[in-house]
Amino acid sequence: MRLYVEARIRAGIDEVWDRSQSPDRHQRWDLRFSEIDYLPCAPGEPQRFRYATRVLPLLTVDGTGVSAGERNRPDGTRTSALRFSSAHPLSLIEEGRGYWRYVPDGAELRFLTGYDYRPRWGRFGRAADRLLFRPLMGWATAWSFDRLRLWCERGITPEQSLRHALAELFVRIAAVLVTAAVVPAAAAVVPVLAVAGAALLLPPLPVTPAARRCLRRPPERAGRSGSAAAPTALLATLEQS
Repeated sequence: MRLYVEARIRAGIDEVWDRSQSPDRHQRWDLRFSEIDYLPCAPGEPQRFRYATRVLPLLTVDGTGVSAGERNRPDGTRTSALRFSSAHPLSLIEEGRGYWRYVPDGAELRFLTGYDYRPRWGRFGRAADRLLFRPLMGWATAWSFDRLRLWCERGITPEQSLRHALAELFVRIAAVLVTAAVVPAAAAVVPVLAVAGAALLLPPLPVTPAARRCLRRPPERAGRSGSAAAPTALLATLEQS
């Protein structure tokens, strides 16, 4: 799996499972999706779903997928796996697969994901993915995971945390613009650069989601319960769906 994100959430496994597995709750905190809907399926079959992302006000890119979960594992963890694809010509993602794991760790829950996908558009698509789209997807995943953490830990709804993020972004940009406006032009370079650097580097407020709070590489840990390995057996069942 090429992309990995892990958040540590001080909440129960049932709460995090519910807010990540229920489509109406999942779409509230995950920046990558505007809509998630379950599709009809026969009893015993993996769950099929449709997802959509609003790229522009009048442009939505959609796709479909199939998922399966293990809610009662012997080691106390939970896992879900999914395959997804999009036939939309403007979707850079052609198809992919991934997993979520829920690992209790004392008073915290390690909520982690690993996923990979194949881009379309040939050589251009691979270059655009490597240089821009994949880093953006990694950031959006981590930002969204921290947004979920704030919801579970502090009761800050996804809608509230988005407002906090936009307000903080506005303040940081305004600080740079005000500095540039009030400092004489001949001496503005150093103060503007200093304020811009502070705006970029200062940590976000505790109520604002931040991708930097999440782990972006699998930790090197021993033991089954600490493993971040992909659930290959569960993913294999989806390959046949």
